[in-house]
Amino acid sequence: MAAFSSFEVLSAPPVSLQVAKPHTTLFADIDSTDNRVVAVGKFGTIVTSADGHTWQQAEVPVQSLLTAVTIKSDKSAWACGHDATIVHSSDNGKTWQLQQHLPEQGKPCLDIEFIDDNTGFAIGAYGMFYKTSNGGQTWQSQFISDFVHPDDKEYLKELKQDDPEAYQDEIKFILPHFNRLLIKDNVFYLVGEMGLVAKSEDNGMSWKKFEEFYPGSFFSVNETADGQIMVAGLRGNVFIKSPNSIDFAEIEIPQTATINTILPSQDSSLLFANSGLIHSFDGNQVISEQLPSGHAILSATIFNNKVIMATEKGLITWGDIK
Repeated sequence: MAAFSSFEVLSAPPVSLQVAKPHTTLFADIDSTDNRVVAVGKFGTIVTSADGHTWQQAEVPVQSLLTAVTIKSDKSAWACGHDATIVHSSDNGKTWQLQQHLPEQGKPCLDIEFIDDNTGFAIGAYGMFYKTSNGGQTWQSQFISDFVHPDDKEYLKELKQDDPEAYQDEIKFILPHFNRLLIKDNVFYLVGEMGLVAKSEDNGMSWKKFEEFYPGSFFSVNETADGQIMVAGLRGNVFIKSPNSIDFAEIEIPQTATINTILPSQDSSLLFANSGLIHSFDGNQVISEQLPSGHAILSATIFNNKVIMATEKGLITWGDIK
């Protein structure tokens, strides 16, 4: 179950740096709608494009590394990153306003998702889980006790009653890292460190963990075009679950590079890896292709039938996608 607490936004940090070639820096995530692409990355850099070719750097009130971005509507978008930073744009990504900045927490936010323009979730290191019901004007911290080891639950219960301050210190680092959140048809899937794969059917209030089928970290979860749930992570480990199955089955990947992103397309699922590898899985076989540069691919999106990849050395456009 969940416990809640609130944090206030601290004084505003420095504004993001204006870099000479903003589209060639490190980018950790990218998202798109029919008419806009937004990418986020190093030094609080955010760039936008209306055509996928020319990019404009946005005004951003942070210099923290931004790790995730989500576009909810034609105007509204959110991004999050290190120092538990959350920023919001209401003008197609041109300018961004600070919603949360908590450097004293010592934790990065690693993903951010919204159900609608009001209800959103931000997750990250050591069990970070924030929720907003007002578009990010305020964020509430949620401690997911469902992921506490059974041997620790009674101890935490007693500690919370006897020493609330010590309890708050104890829960800061007791949970695994939460790396990626998927919201599909009011069902939440959460993946993270130590083989964590979990499901919630009540908007994240309670969670049920899947039995461990791989002990390493997962960095991506997504739904395939035919409704299957796919998870991927360290050393090229990929697993898939059909709607009628309770278990995940392994997909054999020829390389062992860590997979950061799963991107469903009409005919296949594309998996992007640290060493610039792109795996295409169509349900029958895996075909792999490597970028000439070999730069790590951290995220990708499909825009105007092209894949635009966020890499450690900038943005790269690749291929025609149906």
